[in-house]
Parts: sequence; structure tokens; C-alpha cells
Amino acid sequence: MNQDSAAMIVANDVSKVVSGPEGRLDILNGISFQLARGASLAIVGASGSGKTTLLGLLAGLDSPSSGEILLGGISLNSLDEEQRAALRRRLVGFVFQSFHLLPALSAEENVMLPLELDGRADARTEAHAALAAVGLSARTRHYPYQLSGGEQQRVALARAFVHKPQLLFADEPTGNLDARTGHAVSELLFDLNQANATTLVLVTHDLKLAARCSNRLHLESGRALDIAA
Repeated sequence: MNQDSAAMIVANDVSKVVSGPEGRLDILNGISFQLARGASLAIVGASGSGKTTLLGLLAGLDSPSSGEILLGGISLNSLDEEQRAALRRRLVGFVFQSFHLLPALSAEENVMLPLELDGRADARTEAHAALAAVGLSARTRHYPYQLSGGEQQRVALARAFVHKPQLLFADEPTGNLDARTGHAVSELLFDLNQANATTLVLVTHDLKLAARCSNRLHLESGRALDIAA
């Protein structure tokens, strides 16, 4: 991960410290890296190593105790919460282990939601195209409870990519799926990533999935044990 002035993500000496029942707890300590536009990064490490915390900091869902994170050349430190939320809507898509679909909305409506929040008049048309891209044209009117786990995750992928984000964060995207379904979803994730030239950052315990990324960041006890390209 050589320095690149056009990097999509820059993390400079990022640390996260919280106070726990036993006093100070260092969750992350001095994390620094850069990720080029269109590249992919797997964040790996044992449970409790700080992976999900780092993902949340990179996405601007939380603020570091010290250090700086830039997305698309914009320092998150310079933004308030409302401005960070606006940046996420413009630049970022999310995929989670537990799908995070709204149960009262159909597949179509779940995918439309981020576009409707932006006031897009073409939300339904774009949602249908996104669902077609993940092979769910026949499931647009189905509700989450009527879909398998793999189908729900494909809806989540369609929702994440529907506004063509420059950056996608995925937290254990295959963690709740069986091996065969997880493989199919991961294939789809990388196909969509490549087709949209999206920068991908994923947290995973799946070493085969991590190996498909162009870069890997190995965390151990909140420190970057290894950064490999």
C-alpha cells in the first residue's frame, strides 16, 4: 500500500480508547494505511482485535480518540455528525452480517430506500435494475421473511450498490451463510465491486475471502500486525 495522492481512504495514526469497568481500554493503537481508489482491503484478526471498531471509524460512524481519517480526500475530523452522514449517503454503501433489511418493506422497497432518502425520482427503476443485477427480478415484491438468507444478503448487496457508491464497507458479509451460499454471495460481491469500480473494505474471518482482496490488514490486540498487498 504505497502512498498515493489519489487514495480513497487514508488513516493516519488512528487510535481508539474507551473507559471500561477496569479503567482505560485501548481498542486500536496507531493504525496507519492508505487504500487506492478501486482497490480492496480485507481487515482480519481474532475476535476482539478491533476489526469492527476500525470499520466503524473508517465509515465515520464513530470518531477516533486520536489520529485522522480521510475519505475521498475529505478529513472526517473536520465534519460534524450531520456532515459525516451526508458524506456517507454520497460516497458509501454498507453490507452487514445480519443483512439489516427492514422487515415491513419488500425487497424492492428496501433497495429503493437510500435513493428515496436522496429524493431520487428514479428510485423504483434503479431498484429494479439493482435487483436484476443480483438475480432477484422475480423477488421484488417479497418481504425479508419470504426470502432465504442468501437472497436477503443479495437484497442487501443490491441496496448497497444501488446508488453506485465509491466506497463499500462490508462487515462479515458471509458470516451468517452456509459455505455454498457464502461462496455465491462473495462471488457476487466482487463481481459488483469490479463492475462499479468501487473501493471495497471488508471485515472477515474467512481467509479465502480475504485472499481475494488486493490488500490485507491484520490486526492483533488493536495494532496492525501486518499490512500486505
